Amino acid sequence: MHNQLEFDTLIIGSGAAGLSLALKLADHSKVAVLSKDALIEGATFYAQGGVSAVLDKHDSIESHMQDTLTTGGGLCDPEIVQFVVERAQQSIDWLIDIGVDFTRSDNKKNTTSQFHLHKEGGHSHRRIIHAADATGKVIETTLESRVRQHKNIKLFEHHIAVDLITVNKFIKSSNRCVGAYVLDVVKKNVQVFKAKNTVLATGGAGKVYLYTSNPDSCTGDGIAMAYRAGCRIANMEFIQFHPTCLYHPSAKSFLISEALRGEGAKLILKDGNSFMQRYDEREELAPRDIVARAIDHEMKRLGHDCVYLDISHKTNKFIQKHFPNISNYCLDLNIDISKIPIPVVPAAHYTCGGVIVNKNGETDITNLYAIGEVSYSGLHGANRMASNSLLECFVFANSAYNHIKKSSEKSYKLDNIRDWDESRVTNSDEEVVVSHNWDEIRRFMWDYVGIVRTTKRLQRAHHRIKLLKSEINEYYGNFRITKDLIELRNLAVVAEIIIESALLRKESRGLHYTTDFPISDDMNVPKNTIIKLNIQPKDYAA
Repeated sequence: MHNQLEFDTLIIGSGAAGLSLALKLADHSKVAVLSKDALIEGATFYAQGGVSAVLDKHDSIESHMQDTLTTGGGLCDPEIVQFVVERAQQSIDWLIDIGVDFTRSDNKKNTTSQFHLHKEGGHSHRRIIHAADATGKVIETTLESRVRQHKNIKLFEHHIAVDLITVNKFIKSSNRCVGAYVLDVVKKNVQVFKAKNTVLATGGAGKVYLYTSNPDSCTGDGIAMAYRAGCRIANMEFIQFHPTCLYHPSAKSFLISEALRGEGAKLILKDGNSFMQRYDEREELAPRDIVARAIDHEMKRLGHDCVYLDISHKTNKFIQKHFPNISNYCLDLNIDISKIPIPVVPAAHYTCGGVIVNKNGETDITNLYAIGEVSYSGLHGANRMASNSLLECFVFANSAYNHIKKSSEKSYKLDNIRDWDESRVTNSDEEVVVSHNWDEIRRFMWDYVGIVRTTKRLQRAHHRIKLLKSEINEYYGNFRITKDLIELRNLAVVAEIIIESALLRKESRGLHYTTDFPISDDMNVPKNTIIKLNIQPKDYAA
């Protein structure tokens, strides 16, 4: 037991969900937060839009609920939707209390709120509270400042979880999580992190696709680890493609916020003609699945590499106030958005499925929680409504906190756990294999499991992922692990789950569109797609 650390709660992930929970728990317990890169280098930091909440007297809880249910394509859990929406105001108040500086309203014509509220796709009212066009950055840096100051929070940057550690206690059907094996990326050794409670806050899996708005960290680690441990995974066929990612050779994954369309920006073709009116009466403010498919169809129909988003009808003063980061980023690429349209394409953006949890964030495994994008709570259904995702992070961070605090009154001794064994592996001299497999997965996922799908393409992708998984697992078993290898292994697992989920759904619904079943099956009650690894969890107890 040479290299083991022990905490009350281990939080894997350092975005909005993970850091919020850490702050709440730390007043009562000893908390560890793992970040596989720098602390703030996750999807939250790059979120532009904001947090949805009913903050205007012209809006209502019922309206927010109905918009969410409509966007979710019949698969949202109404109880969870109500649970989250009703706690939005409380979440906003908490963020303001810890120092998040949201943009104030200077025009009371359209709102009674003291804050400026955006309107985004699927919303019937202005209800997106934001900090200009860098909401995620402001929230994440505020949270970071707070957690770095707290004496009960131990931060482990550049540490990536390898696998969860689970034990069966007396009853074989009862499985409990007692921590995780963790790779110190800098020192290149694996440690045991023991914890009474373990929380997955690892975000989504956008990097399983070739083109994504997500940062490099979004490799589906939490989903893959939970799946291997025996958790149920739901609705992974529903991958949301953001309609408007900047199309430019120098822009790796820069998002053009939906809030531009909320302020009247129009999607146009190369010839200047708009096209969304042909696809949906809500035009640019239709839910993201509809807008992304419309753009995809126009690009394929015309053979164009991109379409354009035009907000040049707004003044430069307005643009600089509300979208300063987008404007300045584009200006650096010689695109003056106050004068010319922005070239945009869809890109993988949000994982609507994930690890099945209840209202407390509890998974199928005792003492294992999942919050934020890694989870499937029932809020998003078949399609996430804009800006409900950050809201979900704060609500479930709070509900997980309440449950962990209550359950922590029960004390128990953590089991002895075996150290990580590297005695039978060697260093690899074939790192090119990892990078090649990584690239192959992302390419065929984009080509075969993208915005528009066919059964034949899905079957082809399924065949490829089976072969690659076998190759990756053999490699994993023979060589010393690295961060790239861990991520590749997780990407392969998540890719397979997405493909199998898509093959199981014999209809088009929400974000899953297949030309072989182009309409929704409205004759039957919509069902979640659930995938589970049928294994007996390994007993790690000494």
